[in-house]
Amino acid sequence: MSGRLTYKEAGVDTKEGERAVGLMKEHVRRTFDAGVLTGLGGFGSLYQPDLSGMSAPVFVAGTDGVGTKLMVAFLMDKHDTIGQDCVAMCVNDVLCQGAKPLFFLDYIATGRVAAEKIAQIVKGVADGCVLGECALVGGETAEMPGLYEENEYDLAGFCVGVVDKDRIVDGHDVEEGDRIIGIASSGLHSNGYSLARKVLFEIGGLAVTDAMLNVGAASCRPQTVGEVLLTPTRIYTKAVRAILGRTQPKAFVHITGGGFFENIPRVMPHGLGVRIEKSAWTPPPVFGAIAEIGGIDEKEMFSTFNMGIGLMAVVDAAAAEPVVEMLRAEGEDAAVIGEVALGSGVTLW
Repeated sequence: MSGRLTYKEAGVDTKEGERAVGLMKEHVRRTFDAGVLTGLGGFGSLYQPDLSGMSAPVFVAGTDGVGTKLMVAFLMDKHDTIGQDCVAMCVNDVLCQGAKPLFFLDYIATGRVAAEKIAQIVKGVADGCVLGECALVGGETAEMPGLYEENEYDLAGFCVGVVDKDRIVDGHDVEEGDRIIGIASSGLHSNGYSLARKVLFEIGGLAVTDAMLNVGAASCRPQTVGEVLLTPTRIYTKAVRAILGRTQPKAFVHITGGGFFENIPRVMPHGLGVRIEKSAWTPPPVFGAIAEIGGIDEKEMFSTFNMGIGLMAVVDAAAAEPVVEMLRAEGEDAAVIGEVALGSGVTLW
């Protein structure tokens, strides 16, 4: 061998990686709070949490990725919102224990680093961190030619939050008669995309640029399939903070993969199930379109998708209506959608 082969010739461009870091810095700095002690570039990220007022602080951690929703971003060549999905999947899980999100880190793996694209991805992550009220303290971008196609990437992250031990929300005190408050999703969020893509693209023969039937107000142009599918996942930090300021909820449920039937039972004590009143809210039209085009039955829909409810709060019956009124005053779309009952699992009625 001549000895002249370089890392760049093998497919890894470290200079482009450095340029990507430079482009993302302005987005990352937007998320910093007083607890951040380091900027980008260190081997580790330092964060000093404000634990004042807590008698027994407990750290809560969550990690997740975006999943095959990324494939819609590839088709659209649109990468500035997918980062919010990654943050949401982690932050919303941490919120379910009643924790305050503190900081977030991301991991981007790609076949080829394109600085502008990486910066757009990180912009979305930063947008999510602002909504989630946590600091983006670091991350990693890995260029792996041969493992990923040139224009593909994967995105994952994790969040750390904190909650006082006596304020942990874990479902242990849920009892018969408690009410379930549902807070609206923004659409599919980041789950069920393998089924959604098969239905819309393969069975329905739609393209990302096609208009999505029955989606969008009559006063504005119809949204395209791609726009509907790329709608960012809602982040519920503001809603959870408002609930915690009003009452001590008994449980939170983040409706992710597995829909209603897998996620709700995770917070139910033995011997208790839930009754969900389907007429209490109206799912966004995208769910009806998927069910119709794919010939998918109701149970499968509620087992796969959030059906328009991204987060649930289980509260004492007497607190339910006041909490809903408070959430609506805060601009949240919320309603009492069910109750806890003797039995097990989820009953739709």
